[in-house]
Amino acid sequence: MLIDWFTVGAQVVNFLILVWLLRRFLYGPILDAIDAREARIAAELADAQAKQAQAQSERDLFARKNEVFDQQHAERLGQAKEQVRAEHRRLMNEARQAADDMHRQRREALEREQRDLNDEITRLARKEVFAIARKTLGDLADSSLEERMGKVFTCRLRDLRGPVKEGLAAALRTGAEPARVRSTFELPESQRIAIQAAINEIATADVRIRFEAAPALVSGIELSANGQKVAWSIADYLSTLERRIGESLKPPSGPEPESP
Repeated sequence: MLIDWFTVGAQVVNFLILVWLLRRFLYGPILDAIDAREARIAAELADAQAKQAQAQSERDLFARKNEVFDQQHAERLGQAKEQVRAEHRRLMNEARQAADDMHRQRREALEREQRDLNDEITRLARKEVFAIARKTLGDLADSSLEERMGKVFTCRLRDLRGPVKEGLAAALRTGAEPARVRSTFELPESQRIAIQAAINEIATADVRIRFEAAPALVSGIELSANGQKVAWSIADYLSTLERRIGESLKPPSGPEPESP
């Protein structure tokens, strides 16, 4: 069998042309389309991965924010509860303190009223007792008793010593007004002369004296000059006794006992 090399060559040429045509117009676009599709798929995958990573990051961030929010919420809730408890304690303490203050003030007011009542009763009783004593001694006093007291007062003036005598002497010498000698009854001239002499001895000068009657002295004589005073009378004894009794009746000055 003879081979037709022309036909074989023509077929080879046709095959090669067909291969070139297929490659040029069929396989090329298909391969380009496949490459473009693969590139698009790869880009979409990369974009999807990026979005997935972003979504995961946002989920992590949201979870952290939720955790922080829950922690802050728990702390604020705890602080609010503690503030409520503290305010409750404060209000209870204030109410308790107010009740204690009210109770203490009521107790102090009652004690003060009781002390005032006791003081008033004591004062009235003391006033009546000494008023009766003064009235009795006043009724018993007479001129002979006054004469005796004048002599005692003169002796007392001459017996003055030290700062008392010096102060009285200075007052007698520097007083602008006459010295006053007050007595329950009018003193006789002899006693006035004796008292004047005793006063001049103290002042070492002639002193002006004004003699006055003062029934309130209750059997006594009083010398006053420029703020200085020397007195001797039953009234002084009564006043001293009254003052001492009043001091002895005063409640002791100390801290009041606390309420239980």
